Amino acid sequence: MNKKSLIGFVVGIPLLVIVLIIIILMNEPEPEGISRGLACKSAALLLTDRESLEKMQENQKQQYFSKQDQSVWYAKYMDYLYANGYLDTDLMPANEETAQGLLTYQEAESLAEALVPGSGKSIHGGKKNKNKHITADEWWYLFEDLTKALDKENQIKTMDVFLYGTPSNIRPSSSWTAYTSEGTFGFEGISLDSYIDWEVKILVKGSEIISLKEIVSDSVTYKNVWLTAGENETFQVHFGSAIRTFPLDASLGQAEDLVNNLADLSLKRGNLQKVTLKKKRISGKVLAITDTSIEIENYGKLKFDKDFKVYRLYGQFEERTISDILVGYDIQDFVVAHGKICAALLVREFDAKTIRVLLMNTNFQSIFHPSVTLSSKTGLTLTYDKETVQIPPGAEVIIEPSDERLKSGRIVAAPLEKGGSIEVNSINRSYGTPSYNGTIEIRKDSDGLLLINELYLEDYLTKVVPSEMPDSYEKEALKAQAVCARTYAYRQIQSNTYSKYGAHVDDSTRFQVYNNLPAAVKTEDAVRETYGKLLFYGDTPIEAFYFSTSCGHTTDGSVWGGDPSQYPYLDGGLLQDGGAVLNLSTNSDFEEFIKNKDYPAYDSSFPMYRWETTVTNRQLEEEITEVGSILNITVVERGVGGIVKKLRVEGSEGVMTISGEGQVRAKLGNKYMTITKKDGTQMKNFDSLPSAYIAIENQGVDDKNITTFHIYGGGFGHGVGMSQNAAQEMAKEGKSYEDILQFFYHEVRVCEADSVKE
Repeated sequence: MNKKSLIGFVVGIPLLVIVLIIIILMNEPEPEGISRGLACKSAALLLTDRESLEKMQENQKQQYFSKQDQSVWYAKYMDYLYANGYLDTDLMPANEETAQGLLTYQEAESLAEALVPGSGKSIHGGKKNKNKHITADEWWYLFEDLTKALDKENQIKTMDVFLYGTPSNIRPSSSWTAYTSEGTFGFEGISLDSYIDWEVKILVKGSEIISLKEIVSDSVTYKNVWLTAGENETFQVHFGSAIRTFPLDASLGQAEDLVNNLADLSLKRGNLQKVTLKKKRISGKVLAITDTSIEIENYGKLKFDKDFKVYRLYGQFEERTISDILVGYDIQDFVVAHGKICAALLVREFDAKTIRVLLMNTNFQSIFHPSVTLSSKTGLTLTYDKETVQIPPGAEVIIEPSDERLKSGRIVAAPLEKGGSIEVNSINRSYGTPSYNGTIEIRKDSDGLLLINELYLEDYLTKVVPSEMPDSYEKEALKAQAVCARTYAYRQIQSNTYSKYGAHVDDSTRFQVYNNLPAAVKTEDAVRETYGKLLFYGDTPIEAFYFSTSCGHTTDGSVWGGDPSQYPYLDGGLLQDGGAVLNLSTNSDFEEFIKNKDYPAYDSSFPMYRWETTVTNRQLEEEITEVGSILNITVVERGVGGIVKKLRVEGSEGVMTISGEGQVRAKLGNKYMTITKKDGTQMKNFDSLPSAYIAIENQGVDDKNITTFHIYGGGFGHGVGMSQNAAQEMAKEGKSYEDILQFFYHEVRVCEADSVKE
């Protein structure tokens, strides 16, 4: 090679490299941007949630997008930002082209500055780049900084989920709905279809996905899904509320072996790789449930699988929750694998034949007992740790926490003869030593012994009705009470309040008072003559609330702060024929009403129809400690019938609001109080106001700087549903128990559960 050629080679190689680099750079794809609509969606969700935005859009007077574009997904997010000054229509016009176009550096800076002043400087592109598109990565880095500044309550969360469906593969389904292992989410403006059957990391606010952050894995295993038959050589897989269809490949076996079973499904890049069936099932009465385990009769305690599921197989298939497994009932099968419960299969409908009651100690102070003493006139059988022993009639059995017979966790006592009862000698009730039908289960807990009385629901009611309503009352009133008590118990069994202890209710006023007074022939007849009857609104048993005495007017279901539309049958009214509704929302109107001791109502003859009491600020300050010395108390909101929903308490060190009838009664009541009833008799040692139907008069300050408040009140109880004393008067007037119930609970039916199912 001559000198000239060598020089050309040396110079040419670098030039060729530079040319190649230029070509590569010129052909390199531009970094992916982010649409203005999606950026605005993420910005808006820093400040509010999708559901609130949808409501705002309905009520918003000024609409920025055209009528045609108002229904497009991005409109509500951008409208919110326009309306609140975070977006400028001059910089970012409200139209489809703008929303679907890519966000620029200038637009990103302006939006960020509007959200958090100073934050836009981090992506300042300068004049040269202001109209260039910001990359998606740059926007999401900026979004992280905005989140730190604005999401003080950590409502924006990162989740790893299995994505098992979108409208592209699940039909029918709502648009922009993603079905995942963590629930159902919206994903407006985001492309997810390519990641079905992948594990992905998402950013969410409430029920809306903000962004797809990263791919975690292209392999997934769906645990404990339910398989059913499909059509044309397919089978169906139930994922929560969604159903997927898969081809029935020969390698999977015969359809009859596959369907109606629990399984794990393994997929890679959307292709089904393996189906692992779980066929072992057990059944038995459920004795107790916690968040991590279940106790089943004859099987003991078993832990739940990490991906434990509950499926209802009877009627319409549905995925349910752990709260739908009822203690005391054998209405479900359990699928077991590797020593753990993988799923509960609800195979029969709940029939409410029995109830399990936690018996509290004397004076109803605790559910725990230091020891238990039992006996029976007919003798007892004790069953524990697969042993059964007999106890002679009248002999006492004493059980303490250290008792060896409790090593398996529980002892079950039953009368030796059918129809016998068990005396619990270690507790007292109003009539002395209580006796119980059914069985008594003694369970060991770290805090003491638990006593659970399991018995037929109808037997339970014979000892609830006389404890809740005097047996001297009219038969039709007692029958109304029996139906209320049965409906209330039905709902409580389903609510599973005491499932961790293996019970449904306790025997105190927290639920229904049980066996505090002996059963009577009249109350037993009332239960028997209404056997199985419940109160239904549509096809659902109602919340059959009841209370002692009204002030002449009942209230609605919002008294505890909830939505009254949840209880359409509880709307409140006057306790007179016709049941009109008075407007008692102002203090002056209610004061006139409550000071009238003879206002006509069904229960106006009862002493607690009207009552009065006096209380001082010093007495109230023992309970109300937040405002210093109390200067004044004012009712600022009343509900239906004039019941107090909110009180304003002014003090030397501030002002506070007391909300809800329960809090009003508790905060204004005190141990010094003397209640003077309508008939002039007095009631003491009662540290809560009888009701929240009250008017308050500030009687001024005395020479000792003590402020006195006089309270005019009416009624006894929360005022929702049936007044028991009004029911008594209605029965005296000749009204039937159905008439009474349909007066207090509007548009309900009185019938047996079986007739509703038909």
